[in-house]
Amino acid sequence: MSGRPSVLFVCVRNGGKSPMAAGLMAKRAGDAVQVDSAGTRPGTAVNGLSAQSLAEVGVDIADHTPKAVTEALVRAADVVITLGREAHVDEVPGTRFETWETDEPSERGIDGLERMRLVRDDIARRVDDLYDRLVAASPDRP
Repeated sequence: MSGRPSVLFVCVRNGGKSPMAAGLMAKRAGDAVQVDSAGTRPGTAVNGLSAQSLAEVGVDIADHTPKAVTEALVRAADVVITLGREAHVDEVPGTRFETWETDEPSERGIDGLERMRLVRDDIARRVDDLYDRLVAASPDRP
């Protein structure tokens, strides 16, 4: 990584988990990390419960418009994070890839906003860890 690291978060619809992760990383990192998100089969709108759960922690993704992952987006990223088991991205040389099998509270009978808060908190912990690793690897770190 040279200069400011870049992260691309990918899920299937780009309406829930990947924009949640991007919003949380943008809040955590400010201008220190370039952040984007995309979907392998993008939907048409952000998930309302995802947006509501993030608004509770000061992150606004309500105006997010889902978009498709492209080879150019993948190549432009230093790190590509795939969220969940269903999204798949073809790896390219020189880019680090990680898959986050995020918590799925619905498998335990937890739904609605309570489910989304648990998903948000799981993603937030992972984003904090990724941020710490990116900062530690940055050649510009103090």
